[in-house]
Amino acid sequence: GMRCGMRSGSGGMRCGMRALALALLLGALRAGGTELTFELPDSDKQCFHQELERGTKFTLDYQVITGGHYDVDCFVEDPNGRTIYKETKKQYDSFPHRTEVQGVYTFCFSNEFSTFSHKTIYFDFQVGDEPPILPDMSNRVTALTQMESACVTIHEALNTVIDSQTHYRLREAQDRSRAEDLNGRVSYWSVGETLILFVVSIGQVMLLKSFFTEKRPGSGGAST
Repeated sequence: GMRCGMRSGSGGMRCGMRALALALLLGALRAGGTELTFELPDSDKQCFHQELERGTKFTLDYQVITGGHYDVDCFVEDPNGRTIYKETKKQYDSFPHRTEVQGVYTFCFSNEFSTFSHKTIYFDFQVGDEPPILPDMSNRVTALTQMESACVTIHEALNTVIDSQTHYRLREAQDRSRAEDLNGRVSYWSVGETLILFVVSIGQVMLLKSFFTEKRPGSGGAST
């Protein structure tokens, strides 16, 4: 499925509300975005569309999880049809960009170069700048308090943990796919070796049997 979420929080309240502010600050999350894992058949192309305002920042991260050599073609077009990003046969990549025109942006994944390899693609499309963890952080003139600094540090660490968990989940899925593919090849090879051994054994038995088979002489004789 496809999911999109935007979560936000606030802090910087009165001293008597510091504990509540801490909980709210830890609930502050990133800008809105979409994560999707989809299947891309061989000789096929899949495109996605997103309407964006001018001056909006977005980041496209993608990775091939299964299939072939784990590569895919990817390109991004602006509303005027101009290609702003294009890469061929990439296993993974990240493309950050700030929009220059308003309209519908298109990003496509192509597996048209492959005639038999089925692919599984993951992408994360993040839109917008992350809001400040504190409402007045951008125009604040005083230094952050110790609790506020700790909240900012914890928030950044949690974002890093989220990225790491996503990365390790993708690596685990990719490694599992490779292990299953290797297991299938070993199984087929074992079945092939068994059949070859069976044929060779029958051939050897028949060959040895032919050595010990008594040949009867032909009939007939000369008369005197």
